[in-house]
Amino acid sequence: MLVHQLFWVCNCFLLHKGKRTAQNQECTPPSGVLCVSVCACICICIYLYVYSNVCLCNRRKDVMTVTPWLAPVVWEETFDTSLIDSFYKMQNITVATTVCAGEFLKDFLESAEKHYMQGYRVHYYIFTDQPEAVPMVTLGANRSLTTLKLPSSNRWQEITLRRMEKLEKLIDTQMINEVDYIFSLDVDTKFYGHWGAETLGDIVAVIHPGYYSTPRDEFPYERRPESQAYIPQGMGDYYYGGAVIGGLVEEVHKLAKTCRMQLDMDKANSIEAAWQEESHLNKYFLHNKPTKILSPEYLWQDFKSKTHEIKISRFSQVIKIYTFEQGSQINHQLHINNSLIKHYIYVNYWQLTIM
Repeated sequence: MLVHQLFWVCNCFLLHKGKRTAQNQECTPPSGVLCVSVCACICICIYLYVYSNVCLCNRRKDVMTVTPWLAPVVWEETFDTSLIDSFYKMQNITVATTVCAGEFLKDFLESAEKHYMQGYRVHYYIFTDQPEAVPMVTLGANRSLTTLKLPSSNRWQEITLRRMEKLEKLIDTQMINEVDYIFSLDVDTKFYGHWGAETLGDIVAVIHPGYYSTPRDEFPYERRPESQAYIPQGMGDYYYGGAVIGGLVEEVHKLAKTCRMQLDMDKANSIEAAWQEESHLNKYFLHNKPTKILSPEYLWQDFKSKTHEIKISRFSQVIKIYTFEQGSQINHQLHINNSLIKHYIYVNYWQLTIM
């Protein structure tokens, strides 16, 4: 609606400009229209830049910065932080951030307070079965934290399987009229650099760091037709990481509800997708294209050295040590298909330590 109104103002100016006086045949726009039209044109440029990320200063030629459906892919040197902040800070937005508590929560929160959405109102929602164990972290101005009690679970897969259900219910009960944007992030991660409003969009996905240069047929999609997460060979755009889900609260609610329903259908049929909610997330994005995609700068892995494309690691998965029981659960999953085995070996080989 906004962009249509701005184009209408510009059009009015052009129509007025076409009227000439009988005396000198020169353009005589009405008083004030010129200034309004110039401002409108500037606003249109800002609108296109911020919402569509039509970057007028994109200096990256070594990476893909736009998808075939014209969604921006956010890399270093493809956005102007000051311009984006000048737009979003006028709107006084609130960004909700959900995370499931774990041993890495303190590092997650402390690093977020240094790098994540600085200058914006941020509300952390911490899901945990041990509220008393949530660490005390000093929060900055306009930052708040709410702890949400969850039942305990012995399987890490069960935690991820319930993530979409938790998101859907939280948005329904607490967020729908309180926040503008939401990010659901994995806790076994840490911020190392700026993460700001350049990441905001209607529905936002992140490219998995292990697959941004991998052929599509090698993506670890769910390949069993019995699962609601099934993606046939030859289909798919990117392999998206489940560690980052974001967007407008209404759009994330749609995503969470759809994935939750698909997870419920799989459970009723006694099947569990290869990578739980991440598999269903990739199925959702196959038919509901992200309006903005974050490059692997926004989801790297601590064990990996930066490649020439990765100029900065902003958000990265930390190195984890699995117990024998956790390792056994992982090994139980590896029989599903070859792509799953490759996914585990490539992404997690450095993490598995039998204790």
